[in-house]
Amino acid sequence: MFKGFCPETIDFLWGIRLNNRKDWFEAHKQEYLETLYEPMKELGAQVYAPLQAADPGLQLHVSRIYRDARYAHGLPYKDSLWFSIRHDRGYWGEHPCLYFEVLPESYGFGFGLPWPRADAMQGFREAIAARPEPFLELLAQTERDTGLVLSGETYKRPRPCPDPRLVPYFQLKNLLCCRDIPVDEGLFSPALADEVAGTLRGLLPLYQELQRFF
Repeated sequence: MFKGFCPETIDFLWGIRLNNRKDWFEAHKQEYLETLYEPMKELGAQVYAPLQAADPGLQLHVSRIYRDARYAHGLPYKDSLWFSIRHDRGYWGEHPCLYFEVLPESYGFGFGLPWPRADAMQGFREAIAARPEPFLELLAQTERDTGLVLSGETYKRPRPCPDPRLVPYFQLKNLLCCRDIPVDEGLFSPALADEVAGTLRGLLPLYQELQRFF
């Protein structure tokens, strides 16, 4: 059962950001396990259970603190930790996922599609242009259920759009619908599990619809 993170969680994350070396990590590994990794697994399991019941194909993945050596650039460890809930369909960054993440200065959770392929985004634009009303109603329902709106990074050159209602979504090169919160007492409360689970449950229809395109 998730009991909340603790101030030592944030101390460790700041520590690894400022001392991203093997000797420092090894000296603080138990702190990492007890205050960050194990609570993240507990939170992930508690959030995942109702989502998995609603969509049995979903899988829970808890990230590792160790960077891929190919992309470490001299920094062997990440200064954040997260879990994702998604269908396993290849490289995670190209497909939709539901997630929770904690960093030294903040935490966040929601829906993310960080690095979709350009051809997949083109297919998405064509699909919503062909049937705009169901897509717009889904976004309205998502906002009613979660208070969140679909956003993301935008192209430098505007994409032509046949429907004025869809202009904001035609300009997105990735898709995000998430809440980012500066570190506060909510991170240290067991109630965080219910908050995250409720938000991700409200985002599940958006996730399920968008995974048809990606």
